[in-house]
Amino acid sequence: MSATHVVLPRPLPGSRRMPEQSPQPGTRWVWAAAVLLFAAYGAVSLRLHQRMLTTGYDLGIFEQAVRSYAHGHLPVAELKGPGFPLLGDHFSPVLATLAPLYRIWPTPVTLLLAQAALLAVAVVPIAAFAQRVVGRRGALVVAFGYGGSWGIAQAVGFDFHEVAFAVPLLAFGLVALAEGRWRAAALWALPLLTVKEDLGLTVGAIGCVMAWRGERRTGAALAVAGLVGSALEVLVVIPSFNPGGHFTYWDKMSASGTGTGGPQGLADTLYHWTLGVITPDTKATMLVMLLAPTAFAALRSSLMWVCVPTLAWRLLSDNPDYWGTGFHYSAVLMPMVFVAFVDALRSWEERPRRHALVVAGAVGALLLPQFPLGQLLQADTWRTSPRVAQAHRILERIPDGATVAASNRLAPQLTDRAQVTVFGFPGSRPSPQWIVVDTATPMGWPISPDQERQLIDQARSDGYVTVVDRDGYLLLRHG
Repeated sequence: MSATHVVLPRPLPGSRRMPEQSPQPGTRWVWAAAVLLFAAYGAVSLRLHQRMLTTGYDLGIFEQAVRSYAHGHLPVAELKGPGFPLLGDHFSPVLATLAPLYRIWPTPVTLLLAQAALLAVAVVPIAAFAQRVVGRRGALVVAFGYGGSWGIAQAVGFDFHEVAFAVPLLAFGLVALAEGRWRAAALWALPLLTVKEDLGLTVGAIGCVMAWRGERRTGAALAVAGLVGSALEVLVVIPSFNPGGHFTYWDKMSASGTGTGGPQGLADTLYHWTLGVITPDTKATMLVMLLAPTAFAALRSSLMWVCVPTLAWRLLSDNPDYWGTGFHYSAVLMPMVFVAFVDALRSWEERPRRHALVVAGAVGALLLPQFPLGQLLQADTWRTSPRVAQAHRILERIPDGATVAASNRLAPQLTDRAQVTVFGFPGSRPSPQWIVVDTATPMGWPISPDQERQLIDQARSDGYVTVVDRDGYLLLRHG
């Protein structure tokens, strides 16, 4: 009798077959991890707001937008200018999904807690994927690595931003892509077009990786959808809402202004697109910080190509704020890097895989205290100064619905009930009914302390009278 042969299916081109493993334990713990992360993220965000360390730029702007949606209007951000249509700044209609929650609880806290939930839930697909690949202990390292990553921590520590919606979409979508679930990957990726105009390029990159891994038809369609979507948003939709009829952020890309013609112009352009991507040192440092929490193993996965659009617009920009590890700009990179990390580990032998996880865990633990999540262990985080209580009493004297020019850190304390602009910001509503300024600890933005004093003197000469001048807070009312 001839032997019976069992023919196993061939793996798709570009894919890796999962190694044979014993049945994995349940993954209910990943939801517990998400709840713990939500509590941590929410605690940091709320304490920053309660201590008046959030800002009009950007929490106040997004609250004004969500407030508009909640009342059935297209988003308007008074902080950007009188009646400024926010869809003329960035294309983020996904913010409308917060309108029902805001209608129930009209406060900036709604936005901060929604952001905490969005960032936290992304750990669920990442940790579950890691458990399927490296087991429970390895998955705990990955969950800790993502949950405590500096990019997520920086987003938590700086107000609210629309990119919080992109983080779980990328986490679920990239895990589906890594596992060859093409339809699910595409369906998770397409909503990124509603989050921000640059993320269409990320959708395109996901489509390209999908095609590389074997699903050419769906991948090509997704790539086209992403590129066309971004093009329409930047060239048609945003300019149609923008008061100036253009996309404001073209001038942030130094490529649009490099080169003076001739050999020098060519040299400038070549430098900009080569060495200019990693100089000055801030850029190189950010790239190292991006990869170090995965022991650089993420580079072994083709999923890292999904990072390229976000890194490109940041590193090619003339704006130094985009180059480093500050603010919220790296939040979308965190799910990309950690899913790529797990994907790379699938092809590794047990010993190097274990070493990579140990290094990744150690790096994550060393970085954690240096970023906003470390504030959870600092006593000052849980103290509220008497001066903050004084500020709240002063702000209560401003009636609901009033027009107000406020210091940047005071603005988000008022945007839920007043029409607020930042004091001294160019193009703000002229002659507001109230002016409230923190003269003791000025931010130095958008004007210097000297300019602030000059504007206060000018306001008094224009008929504003002092209502309160106490503990460094000045409240003026138009006479």
